[in-house]
Amino acid sequence: MRRYTILLLTEFMLILSAAAGSAFLAGADKNKKDAPKMQLTVYTTLPPEHAAIISEAYEKTNNVRLNFVPLDSRELLQRMRDDAVSDPTVITTSDLILANSNVLRRAADFNLLKTYVSETNDAVRKNFKDENGAWTGVWYDPIIFCANQDYLRTIKDIPQSWTELARYRDIRIGITDFLAADASANLMFQMIGQFGDAKTYKILNEIHPKVVQYAKYLSNPVRQAGMGEVDISIAVESETLRYMQNGYPLKIIYPTEGTAYLLTGVAISTVDTSKIKSAEQFADWLLSDEAQLILQANGFYFVPTNPQTLAHKKFAGKNLQLFDNSPTFTPEQQYGYLDRWVKQVRLGGEK
Repeated sequence: MRRYTILLLTEFMLILSAAAGSAFLAGADKNKKDAPKMQLTVYTTLPPEHAAIISEAYEKTNNVRLNFVPLDSRELLQRMRDDAVSDPTVITTSDLILANSNVLRRAADFNLLKTYVSETNDAVRKNFKDENGAWTGVWYDPIIFCANQDYLRTIKDIPQSWTELARYRDIRIGITDFLAADASANLMFQMIGQFGDAKTYKILNEIHPKVVQYAKYLSNPVRQAGMGEVDISIAVESETLRYMQNGYPLKIIYPTEGTAYLLTGVAISTVDTSKIKSAEQFADWLLSDEAQLILQANGFYFVPTNPQTLAHKKFAGKNLQLFDNSPTFTPEQQYGYLDRWVKQVRLGGEK
């Protein structure tokens, strides 16, 4: 009897082991199926939280994992140049670049990008992309005047241009320090490209005494205007729309002389031919309504460059006047302009 008991127990253990093995293999197979079929490395100048939103949404619907590598403009360009001279048999470089257009222009000049033209990016206006197809702008964030609505009720004439704002009396102005953010520095560079350096520094000199505080972050001038701490802020539209969605009493004024904007674009840089198709699909996805809806649902309100999207057609500021001269200053030239602003305006001007 004892012998039969041992045999039955042995048989039971074998059945249990087989069942456990089947479950493990089934689970492993399921995990294998659920795992992303493709992984793409994306060098980006976007904030990490912004990149995380895009990565999560795209992986969920396309089963492609995006490994974002956040870098500032100089680091990104240097990383790409380093990658270009590394061992091509070791594929550790980026597959795509999602960055501001200044970086993409310089990367194209160094022949670090792959040409890509599709039916989707062909619809984008010429001034929002590289003429040879090296990169395509996907959205932009214009600089606007963000005005407190209560203040606007107290004045007769609303400043509509850079010249009018500079000459306006008895006004408190908010602005982000040009040394603190790319979008703010880009304003000065584009103003120099549009108006020339003499007129630009004249405007900035006239604005300086009215600035309550040079903020460190792009959101601060908008918050100041919303709280009534300043009357009008020079700010990015995306932050202004975000605060307006949260109920702040703000009004957007589009400068009639035109305005600067920070253009974000995408480019393909992969050396792995097996990833090119997936990279192209992601580049086109960034120009879709799906991408814009995800961004807006998370509080990012940019103007899409694709005129065929519903998001572009519904955007109130899509026809604003933009500066038509996009200068490509070298890092040394940019440093020189910023240094001049610090010495002649920030430290030299009287408050």
